[in-house]
Amino acid sequence: MNTKHMKSGLKDSVPIVVGYIPIAIAFGLLSKTSGIPMIDTALMSLLVFAGASQFMAVNLIASGVGIGEIIIATFLLNFRHLLMSASLSSKLGNINKRWNAAVAFGVTDEVFSVASFKKEGLSVSYMLVLQLASYSSWVGGSLLGFVIGQALPQDITLSMGVALYAMFAALLMPEVRERYSVGLLAAFSAVINTVLCSLAGVSKGWSIVASIVVTSAVGASVFRDENEEVAAVEE
Repeated sequence: MNTKHMKSGLKDSVPIVVGYIPIAIAFGLLSKTSGIPMIDTALMSLLVFAGASQFMAVNLIASGVGIGEIIIATFLLNFRHLLMSASLSSKLGNINKRWNAAVAFGVTDEVFSVASFKKEGLSVSYMLVLQLASYSSWVGGSLLGFVIGQALPQDITLSMGVALYAMFAALLMPEVRERYSVGLLAAFSAVINTVLCSLAGVSKGWSIVASIVVTSAVGASVFRDENEEVAAVEE
């Protein structure tokens, strides 16, 4: 383990930690409000470690959606992490295989963003410290939010459901400002989900799964030229 790289990873993790803690607290509050026990809340953050998917899963659990639908919806939502991991592996080069699983598990949108902008090559020391700091803040924030939820009056905790929509709006708006196609696809997905869930009587979980699949296919085909341009710029 390289001490210099570890210090660099710790330094670069600060913005992620600052951003994770309030969102993780919101997740803990929402989980408590949805009737999910503390142990399950902790395990979700410990084992899943994916903010958007955890928010979605809590909402689906509270709605009584089946476990199979939740697993498939989470898998599709997190599928982007496969591409992120592949991209980071090219910068890591040949590393000891024993670290592969640990580094892959810790890849999130924010970790990928920070690591991908690192000009020099990445090291295991850098990645593990960057990810461990991010992971600790997310798990700790989730538990803190749950504890706070136990102390707050019921009227306030019940209103925390808005955190789900605030979370996704915060993720969506920066992308919409950069590419109008993201906004169009988000609206298209919302229409499909509404039609399937409200008009066709499809369950909430399967309507989300169908929305993800159809919207991804449309985005990959209709906006293919734009996606290729963005990939070229990132390279």
